[in-house]
Amino acid sequence: MNRTILKPTEYNQYYATYLSMVADDIALVEGHIQNKNNLLHFFKSIPKEKHNYAYAEGKWTIKEVLQHIIDTERVFMYRCLCIARQDKTAFPGFDQDAYISPSEANLKTMDALLEELEATKNNSIALIKSISESNFANIGTASGGNLSARAAAFIILGHDLWHTKVLKERYL
Repeated sequence: MNRTILKPTEYNQYYATYLSMVADDIALVEGHIQNKNNLLHFFKSIPKEKHNYAYAEGKWTIKEVLQHIIDTERVFMYRCLCIARQDKTAFPGFDQDAYISPSEANLKTMDALLEELEATKNNSIALIKSISESNFANIGTASGGNLSARAAAFIILGHDLWHTKVLKERYL
């Protein structure tokens, strides 16, 4: 299954930017494996003196961006699981800014954050492998719009690519 299987009715158009960053030919499981490896390599390559750097006042640090990537994956994979299992609960929006301060990302070591990232990615990959294609097509409600289980899983890939791009352009 690759991104081209998604129909515009399976996700809020807000996520189209993220989804457009995912290559058409990337299969979901392989994309998540490749994404995990790329992110681990990328964040390990960032010099230690940059870890708490933010490019402007009020912007997140590199560690906070990494924590945001982890937290967003957890939220979207929970949505993916629930929708795949035909849970009819309407999921509320996710206020990403509210998560940053209590995450205390800047107090964590980069090694601790990378361990958290790797564990989260491994759990996501295991979950994705456990869901059938028919259940991936299930559609639920999140943030006031439709969301399929498979769209939730693909959005994560695009979200990670988006933030990696921003980090390269504005932080490094």
